[in-house]
Amino acid sequence: MSTQANPTRVLVLGCGSVAQCVIPLLIRDLKIATSAITIVDFVDNRHRVADAIKQGVKYEIGQVTRENLDSFLAERLAAGDILLDLAWNIDCPTILEWCRMRGVRYLNTSVELWDPYYDMAKTHPLDRTLYVRHQSIRKMVAKWGSNKGPSAVVEHGANPGLVSHFAKQALFEISNKILNDGRAGSRQSAIESALASESFDRLAMLTGTRVIHISERDTQITNKPKEVNEFVNTWSVEGFYEEGVAPAEMGWGTHERWMPANAQVHADDGPCNQICLAQPGMETWVRSWVPSGEILGMIIRHGESYTMSNHLTVRDDSGKAIYRPTVHYSYCPSNEAINSVLELRMRNWQKQPKERIMNNEIISGRDELGVLLLGHDYTGWWTGTRLSIDEARSIVDGQSATTLQVAGSVIAAVKWMIASPNEGVCVPDDLPWKSVLADARPYIGEIHSAPTDWDPLKTRNDLFPGFGNTGRLDTTDPWQFRNFLTPTPS
Repeated sequence: MSTQANPTRVLVLGCGSVAQCVIPLLIRDLKIATSAITIVDFVDNRHRVADAIKQGVKYEIGQVTRENLDSFLAERLAAGDILLDLAWNIDCPTILEWCRMRGVRYLNTSVELWDPYYDMAKTHPLDRTLYVRHQSIRKMVAKWGSNKGPSAVVEHGANPGLVSHFAKQALFEISNKILNDGRAGSRQSAIESALASESFDRLAMLTGTRVIHISERDTQITNKPKEVNEFVNTWSVEGFYEEGVAPAEMGWGTHERWMPANAQVHADDGPCNQICLAQPGMETWVRSWVPSGEILGMIIRHGESYTMSNHLTVRDDSGKAIYRPTVHYSYCPSNEAINSVLELRMRNWQKQPKERIMNNEIISGRDELGVLLLGHDYTGWWTGTRLSIDEARSIVDGQSATTLQVAGSVIAAVKWMIASPNEGVCVPDDLPWKSVLADARPYIGEIHSAPTDWDPLKTRNDLFPGFGNTGRLDTTDPWQFRNFLTPTPS
């Protein structure tokens, strides 16, 4: 078990777009000694962190595998140290267990497997979900008993991660506004009590929140157009591809009265708070909203759909879920990334041979990322960050808005781990939301938190009215999932 707050060593696995932003912040803002930091990547990306290396950060070319994990990590880490897993496809349960046994604090931004593509065509859609990955972690942690062990924060980037804290801020502000506006009525004492105890599941139910979109619009523009057979993105291409070809996955609300024909439902001994669709997330588009306007976004599977919907579930004494919102990602990436996805579909989902991450070539734009809470007293409420490329570069030189949002959240979680070294395995929803948001605030730009009257039916423009399309909608309840899907299902 960790006995010290300040790490002797910090090992960073991966030197992609997020890592290259995290490293200078570890040095500048957390005051981690450069001699204590080691970066490991299987390719030579030293040019991305050249300044840090000049200051004394070590860089190694190597890779953690099934076969070498124990020896590789044991040579570089000991009790009290910190492991930042910013690489792809390192099995999360395996490395979590290793860190617990060795007293090493741990953080990642996504729950990964050794080979997420293994035998995909023969694997049931439910077995390809993040739900299954999270359940394996829950069962492993349950076997460890009451001894928490070193702090380990699972999935704490921008989303998943920061958005769980945004959701709590939104629920806090909606609840207080209901009270201040005299709208609470018979709910007043219950809302006051839930606010005092920060019972966000109760607040979500009492406010009438039916749907939560993690809604994102990336408008960052490059001066170097996408080439044919090239996948261009503002963050990891491999990460986006792996998430995007996986089944669309979402927390499923108790208010839903229709389900897509290809929906798959979990029926195990877990919370059963999610469904997935037997189709890629990149092929599943929904209507949503960010402060700059209405968007179409892809339901890319993300861990917050599991953790947020689970934490916001209210159960009766028998354990039956009596309230849960529908929770999922609605991602509208940069124009170049959208074009890349369209080409990917034309290639029958075979990834392009060339890939590029936009960074210095970005000439304008911003990343709007937040949570859109729908169905409550004020119709909608969006809370999140609207970080422009110019502001991002003023905070950390040479970074995009997207990577800085992730890196800022990582830094906030690392700061929490340093102050709280022995809290065991946590997801973002377990961390103190106010302090984490405060620590992330210097990196994420303008915070927008305000109501909106948008709903998925209000602005629809049916180009073929009266030809069987209108009947596909549920006009009695705008918050039904079918009203968000596009095209609208029959």
